[in-house]
Amino acid sequence: MIPSRDIARLIEIMAALRTPKTGCPWDLVQTFETIVPYTIEEAYEVADAIERADMEDLRDELGDLLLQVVFHARMAQEQGAFNFGDVVQAITEKLIRRHPHVFAAEDATAPEAVKGLWDRIKADEKAARSARRGGAELEGALSGVPLTLPALQRAQKLQDKAGKVGFDWNDPMAVLDKIREETVEVADAVAAGDRTAAAAEVGDLLFAVVNLARHLDADAETALRTANQKFERRFGAIEVALARQGKRPQDVTLAEMDALWDAAKAAERGEAE
Repeated sequence: MIPSRDIARLIEIMAALRTPKTGCPWDLVQTFETIVPYTIEEAYEVADAIERADMEDLRDELGDLLLQVVFHARMAQEQGAFNFGDVVQAITEKLIRRHPHVFAAEDATAPEAVKGLWDRIKADEKAARSARRGGAELEGALSGVPLTLPALQRAQKLQDKAGKVGFDWNDPMAVLDKIREETVEVADAVAAGDRTAAAAEVGDLLFAVVNLARHLDADAETALRTANQKFERRFGAIEVALARQGKRPQDVTLAEMDALWDAAKAAERGEAE
């Protein structure tokens, strides 16, 4: 087969890879469950390319992510469940249904109005889904948040859902008070020498910090990724500075590394000014 810009060629290639006897031995033994880690990994690699503003990598990573969709659709087709065309139809129907202000007569010109409309339509879809299943499954206010999401992202989505039914803080300052309360509880557990309790309190503290990010209209997962990058960058500057002296981090004191950290921090601030 030759490369093509046509999605049909990708679907054909995937079918060939999954064809018994003539296909790829690795692809043939995969299942939905074994492919899931790759699907998640590819989504993160897309996010990484975006954060690095690398358009060439983004193109490639989006292709890898698209392959995951085609792979799952092919396995579903083999089971007689659905095919790639059904996936496309489902998402196009959903987009049209959730944008009546674009494709129908609904009026929503402000972003806030669009979000309200979107939430109302999603609630209607949830009710219809429950009715289709015979109403046997009671879907609570927090339902629909995947367990496989990163913990920070899942915490923020759970808080969003709770907030929509009124279980929420009034403002960021109230959340800051909660963070201070959780910090004291961590300190008490540490002072008592109870590491199990301290770990549980750290979880509560993290949950409260995520809530603060949400009240500041910040994405907690993105904020922590940015902080990770900042730490890597500044620690790298420490290693570079020490290498110029013929030293390694393990060769110097914490105070010396702190001084170099402050220098790296000051240099970054100077560049930003």
